[in-house]
Amino acid sequence: MPALLELDHVGLSYHTLAGEIPALSQISFSIQEGEFVSLVGPSGCGKSTVLNLIAGLLTPEQGQITLQGLPREHSVLSIGYMLQKDHLFEWLTIYENVLLGLEIQKKKSKKAVAHVDRLLQEYGLWNFRSSHPSQLSGGMRQRAALIRTLALEPDLLLEPSLLLLDEPFSALDYQTRLSVSDDIWKILQKEGNTALLVTHDISEAISMSDRVIILSKAPACVRCEISILTTLADRAPMQMRNAPEFKQYFQQIWKELNHDA
Repeated sequence: MPALLELDHVGLSYHTLAGEIPALSQISFSIQEGEFVSLVGPSGCGKSTVLNLIAGLLTPEQGQITLQGLPREHSVLSIGYMLQKDHLFEWLTIYENVLLGLEIQKKKSKKAVAHVDRLLQEYGLWNFRSSHPSQLSGGMRQRAALIRTLALEPDLLLEPSLLLLDEPFSALDYQTRLSVSDDIWKILQKEGNTALLVTHDISEAISMSDRVIILSKAPACVRCEISILTTLADRAPMQMRNAPEFKQYFQQIWKELNHDA
């Protein structure tokens, strides 16, 4: 069975007035259905660019991206994209924010609204549906942003599907970040999503992932991949930070990230 996602020697350069700037060089990796994978690398190496290519917002100049064995442009795989900021509109209620994408794309139906209601109830936001974003904590806002993504792409709750996460916890304070990463991981595990997370936080990558892919400095290529294995029965992120293997993985990833320093 083909991988859910595969990048095969993908390359991209940015064309500016100053000339051509190589961004990605020979990027190759794959993700299997049901995996949670993190992508880490030096600042400016092109991690978010990789997500934009997978999402179809950019087109690779070299190589190929396939989804379930089909070229990116021919695939019908459902892909959700959760960005760094929650992008909730302050003048709308949480309920209105979550439904906004459905209304814009003219996908609002009884079935879609029932789907949203279930997500809000199941993930602790139903009683806050009439509140405005400014009345919610940062963690609750991020949960609302994830529910909006899942609402817009209902097929994300049907296997197979892929969720792209571009540093979704970076704007949160440390304590909230720990709690929300735990919440989001549990939601994705329960809903059966495959996920690719871009993060600068090594601890976050280790605690949330089945595998960590490390990129080199720009123009980025894959330096190495590290499978995160643990003896813990419960590998939720908060528990994983206390795993006996955690320190070893941290040191290994830190060493790879600073290889060219």
